[in-house]
Amino acid sequence: MDTVDSAITKPVRRLEVFTGAGRRRRWSDEDKAGVVAEIETSGDSVSGVARRHGLSPQQLFGWRRQLREAQAIVSRDDERLPIGRWPKTSVRHKCIRMNHRAILLALLSAALFGVSTPAAKALLGAIDPVVLAGLLYCGAGLGVTVLRRAVRLRGGKLTGFETPLAPDDLPWFAAAILAGGVVGPLLLMLGLSRTEAASASLLLTLEGVATALLAWFAFNENFDRRIAIGMACLVAGAAVLSWSGQPSLAELLGPAAIVGACIAWGLDNNLTRKVSLADPLQIVELKGLVAGPVNLLIGLWAGGSLPSLAPIALAGAVGFLGYGVSLALFVHALRHLGTARTGAYFSTAPFLGAITAVLLLGEPITLQLIAAGLLMAIGVGLHLTEQHEHGHEHSPTTHSHAHVHDKHHLHQHHSSEPPGEPHAHEHSHVRMSHAHPHMPDMHHTHRH
Repeated sequence: MDTVDSAITKPVRRLEVFTGAGRRRRWSDEDKAGVVAEIETSGDSVSGVARRHGLSPQQLFGWRRQLREAQAIVSRDDERLPIGRWPKTSVRHKCIRMNHRAILLALLSAALFGVSTPAAKALLGAIDPVVLAGLLYCGAGLGVTVLRRAVRLRGGKLTGFETPLAPDDLPWFAAAILAGGVVGPLLLMLGLSRTEAASASLLLTLEGVATALLAWFAFNENFDRRIAIGMACLVAGAAVLSWSGQPSLAELLGPAAIVGACIAWGLDNNLTRKVSLADPLQIVELKGLVAGPVNLLIGLWAGGSLPSLAPIALAGAVGFLGYGVSLALFVHALRHLGTARTGAYFSTAPFLGAITAVLLLGEPITLQLIAAGLLMAIGVGLHLTEQHEHGHEHSPTTHSHAHVHDKHHLHQHHSSEPPGEPHAHEHSHVRMSHAHPHMPDMHHTHRH
C-alpha cells in the first residue's frame, strides 16, 4: 500500500507569513551588520533583537559569527568601513599602515615646541624665569580659548566632533596640570637661565625617555628590545651632551633642573593620555588658564616683576604656538599612537631647537653637540621604524569620542545621534579577538 506524502501528515516546524509583495525579505550586508550591532547597543538578548526584526535566534547567531570571522580576516587592512558596512572577506596579506596623520601631528607638535625653546631663552634677558613660565602658559590658554570659540562659530572640524571632558577625567587632568603646567615650566625656566640654549634643547630629549619609562613601568604600556635600545641611545646622547669633564655643582644645577622638567612632563604626558579622547583644545585651554596664572603669581611672589608690554606680547605669542598649539597637536597624537611612541616622535623637538639656537643666537657647533645629536637621531629612528603585531582581544567597553566607522566601530546609529563622519557620541564596543599591526592607542590598551 502506497503512503501518501502529504503536508498534512508532517509536523509543522515553522510557519512563515509573507506580506507585501509576497517574498521573503532579502537582508543586505549593511542590514545584517546593523542588526548584529544592535545586540550590544540595545542591551537586549539575541532572542529579543531577533524577535524585533522577525528573525530566528539561530539566524542571528549565524550572522554574528560570520561578522566576527570577516572582521578577523580584514583586521590586517587599514581601511575605513562606512556605517553598517559588512567587511569584505577577501584575504589580503598586507600590514596595516601606520597612522601617518597622527605621526605628522606629533612631528609638527615637536617642531613648534623645539623652536619655542631658543625663543624662550632669548626672552630670559628681559623677563624673570618664573614670570616667563606664567606668561607662556597664559599665552597658550588665552590663545587657544580664542581659537576654540572661533572654530566653533565657523563650524570647523577641530571642535565640532570632539567630546568635552567628563567628571571622571578631572582627577587625572588636575594631576596633569600640576605636573606639566606648574612644576615642569618652573624647572625649565630655571634650567634655561643656567644652560646654553642648544644644550638645553637637546637635554629636553629626555622628556621622551621619562615619558616612555613611566608608560612602560607605571602605566603598563608595551615595549620591546628595539624600543629599549632606542631609549638607551637617547640617554647616551643626553649623557654625552651634559658631560663637562670636571663637573661642579654650579655646572650641574642647570641641566639637573631641565631633567627634572622632563620627568614632570613625562608624568604629565601619561596622565594626559588618560583624558586624550576629550577635546584637545579644551584640555589646552583649561591647562593654560590654570597653570599660567599660578606660575605668574609664584614668580611675582618670589620677587619677579612684569616686563613692558612688548615682551609680554612676544611671550604670549611664543606660548600660544610653542605650548598651546603644540600641546593640542600632541594630545591628538596621544590618542592614536600611545604615550611612549608619541613621546619618541616628540623627541625630535630638541634637534630643531638646537638648529634654531645655532642659526639665530650664534651659539657654537661643537663635536660634543654633533655626537649627542647622532646618538639621539639613532634612538628616534629606532622608534619610527617599529612594527608591533600579535593576537589580542578587545574587551567590551562604552565611551564617547570623535571617530569614523572603521573596523573597530561597527555600532548601529540611532536617529538622535549625529550624521556624517567624523562625529562624536556614546557608543559600545563588542568583544573582539584578532591580530594585526597596531599601536597602543586608546583602543589597544591590552596587557602583554
